[in-house]
Amino acid sequence: MLLRVENLSVNYNKVAALKGISLGVPEEGIVTIIGANGAGKTTTMHAVSALLPVSSGEIWFDDRRIDTLPPEKVVAAGIAQVPEGRRVFPDLTVLENLRTGAFLRRDKAAVDEDLEMVFAHFPRLKERRGQWAKLLSGGEQQMLAIGRALMAKPRLLLLDEPSMGLSPVMVQEIARIVLAISKRGVPVVLVEQNAELALRLADYAYVLETGTVALEGPADTLHDNPHVQSAYLGG
Repeated sequence: MLLRVENLSVNYNKVAALKGISLGVPEEGIVTIIGANGAGKTTTMHAVSALLPVSSGEIWFDDRRIDTLPPEKVVAAGIAQVPEGRRVFPDLTVLENLRTGAFLRRDKAAVDEDLEMVFAHFPRLKERRGQWAKLLSGGEQQMLAIGRALMAKPRLLLLDEPSMGLSPVMVQEIARIVLAISKRGVPVVLVEQNAELALRLADYAYVLETGTVALEGPADTLHDNPHVQSAYLGG
């Protein structure tokens, strides 16, 4: 496994947000984490990115323990996160936003190559490269947030609620892009409240409920699980 989360617990002011969860992400493909609001999905992502302290347990990436590292070292190790709500820099241009994703890199020629790769994924960003990020639509800002993460040249991409607030057409566009990124060899961890979308895109899935892993398995198998159908798919 490229990423291993082992018996991970995270507390908020003595309230347990995660209660000893374990999960793994292989070297390729898409792993999704679904669950209701407050189940611990975003907490898991933040713990992996070192944005929250770990109460107990371990996080391993490429056989290196990373739960004791600061966030910038986790990024340098090869993990990039696209946070919920996009959080682009509104008063920077599209191009400036993208270049901030490569702030730890010193390989200028490779950075320029990756910029062209991002523009190939997101032609709209190339068209708007000189425009302030705050003037982009919600869907375009989501593209920018994903593109900025790709500029870090990640070995693992964490996507937190990429479809939130987007039109159905734009949701399908983001889904296409997530699949394309995975097919280029970058494994993806996808957190989504849109469980139908998540299970359609993913190879493997975890269901979090109140800070614990309630179910796990191949995404198509979980899609047909009666509990998942009832609780998350409106069936």
